[in-house]
Order: sequence, then structure tokens, then C-alpha cells
Amino acid sequence: MTAAAQPVAVVTGASSGIGAATARRLAAAGHHVVLTARRRDRIEALAAELTAAGHRAQAYALDVTDRAAVDAFAASLDRCDVLVNNAGGALGADPVATGDPEDWRRMYEVNVIGTLHVTQALLPALTAGDGGTVVVVSSTAGHATYEGGAGYVAAKNGARVLAETLRLEIVGTPVRVVEVAPGMVKTEEFATTRFRGDEERAAKVYEGVPDPLSADDVADTITWAVTRPPHVNIDLLVVRPRAQASNTKVHRER
Repeated sequence: MTAAAQPVAVVTGASSGIGAATARRLAAAGHHVVLTARRRDRIEALAAELTAAGHRAQAYALDVTDRAAVDAFAASLDRCDVLVNNAGGALGADPVATGDPEDWRRMYEVNVIGTLHVTQALLPALTAGDGGTVVVVSSTAGHATYEGGAGYVAAKNGARVLAETLRLEIVGTPVRVVEVAPGMVKTEEFATTRFRGDEERAAKVYEGVPDPLSADDVADTITWAVTRPPHVNIDLLVVRPRAQASNTKVHRER
């Protein structure tokens, strides 16, 4: 495939976890991947890895909550065929009565407003092509609440509703809107970030759980949805480990 014909996929939050794994999977599937995240060193290293493997990849340091920066990023692209809105995350696990409003605000800014910024900025390019795809990586938290998770649940509900509403509003255009909602995924940073570096508390999230999902499991799912024929839209794909029946019922081996 010539460079001009190669589809371009933008992945936000590509510095680690699901974002980095998705970039690797999409590159292997034939996409020119554009990696965005705040940590420039991480995405530049990943871009170098992919390029060395014979793929086309580039890194662009970006904070999705900065609208001016997002607009400048969008203007720098010649085309965009796939957008994977993966940037997000959780902060804290406090009950509503004592939750920190700043944590709630930050989660909403990244998970919802960040997704809005990038989607709005790239939608003209996605619509201009033969068939664009917007992926919103939400969470099972966006579909069912649990104690101690209200702030994250509220943010992921916002991301879910954004995807559902966008799909209604742009029907008739050549753009698909896909929501992928992972359940328990064991990555190197998610739980540690949520618990502000408390490694012991983070480890307890996965304690005794046989085979939680990996970042690559979710990336494989995202890539499968993106690479369906253009007329096929995977509206919602919920993916959990076999050991997790719901957000609140998980099998643990002692």
C-alpha cells in the first residue's frame, strides 16, 4: 500500500496501556498511526519501535483537555480515517459523601471534554474520507455503577452518552461510531494512578482474579471493530474477563 493510500489512525492516550497496545495492533493491521499523549518520551519511543518494525508511525505530544492544542494538532494532519478516543482514567475510590470535587472535575475533563475536543476537531477530516471511524473507549463503569466509583462512573457515562448521541446525529455520513467498554483490565498504571501510587492497594484490585484482561485483549477488540467492512458498525462491545460477571461480582481464587 502506498503512503498516500494508507489509512491514518489517531490514538489518544497512547503512552501506555490500552492506547499503546491499540497503536501496535492498528499499525500491524496496516494503519499509519499517530500517537498522542502528554508524555512525549513515551510516545516517541513507541513511534520509534513501530517504525523499526516497518510500520508508519509518528508521535505528537498533546493534552486533550487543551482545546487550542487539539485544534493545532488537527490542523497538522493531512487526513484522518480512524480516531480512537482512549485518553482517560480514574482518580480515587471515595464515596459520594467525601469524594474530592477536583478528582471528579479532572475525570470529567479528560474522559468527556477531552473526547469531545478531539472528536470535534477531527470530525471534518473523518467525514471527508471514504469511511471514517470514531472509537470511544468507555468502560463497564459507564453502564453500571458501584460503591466508591461514582466520579468515574459519571465520567464514563458521559463518554458513553457522547458516543450514542454522536451516532444519532451523524447518521447518513460515512462515519461509524463505535463504543468499546472494557471491564477489569490489568495494566501497568490504571489502578496505581487511581490510588495515587499506592501499589499495595492497586494490587488488591486484581488479587486472586484468574486472568484479568490485558491491554492487548482490549486492543485486539478495538482493532477487530475498526477493521470490519465499512458498512458494519459495532455500536457497543462490552468485553470482560471470564472471571468478572459484573462490576460487583468477580470470581477470586484464594
